[in-house]
Amino acid sequence: MQVNLGKIFKNVQTRGNKLYSTKPQSGGELKALGQSLSSKGFLRPYKQYVPPENVADQVKNICLSLELSSEPKYKLANLDEKFKFLQSCFTDFKHSVPNSKLHELKTIGDVIRFYKTPVNTTVSYDALKQIKLPENLHIQYDYVRFHPDTDAKFNGQTAFPKSSTLVTGLKYRGRYEGHEAKRSWP
Repeated sequence: MQVNLGKIFKNVQTRGNKLYSTKPQSGGELKALGQSLSSKGFLRPYKQYVPPENVADQVKNICLSLELSSEPKYKLANLDEKFKFLQSCFTDFKHSVPNSKLHELKTIGDVIRFYKTPVNTTVSYDALKQIKLPENLHIQYDYVRFHPDTDAKFNGQTAFPKSSTLVTGLKYRGRYEGHEAKRSWP
């Protein structure tokens, strides 16, 4: 039985003693990571922002002070004008435009829309604590760890007698006490 090595190693190139693949990388791992982050959500380090009620009036006042048109369809002409305008908005609102959003703000109306949008930095898990849940749903925010010396519910009896409950995280070492199960066999 003869094997055609040319077909098997068609994407392999040698340089000295080492083998290299000539097949281009697909980048599938990077795409999968991006999809994973977008589906889970990712809390960026934004500061919380609650917009004032008179956002449009404040933006119009900034336009007047910089001698710009206050029409919502007015397009910011150049980068210097856009920088001065957004810098004035930052000093008035105490809320900056992230770099990822700068290209989206092309008109005065876009800036008004941006400053009218609140920024909520609450994690969705913590938001569950603030809403009223249905009666048949209960979320245990602080979990209970089993320890035979302090257990009052089952009189120290465990469902897993040979299993230890070790606390390995630095955050919970002082909060929870670990338990090493006694073994009858080495």
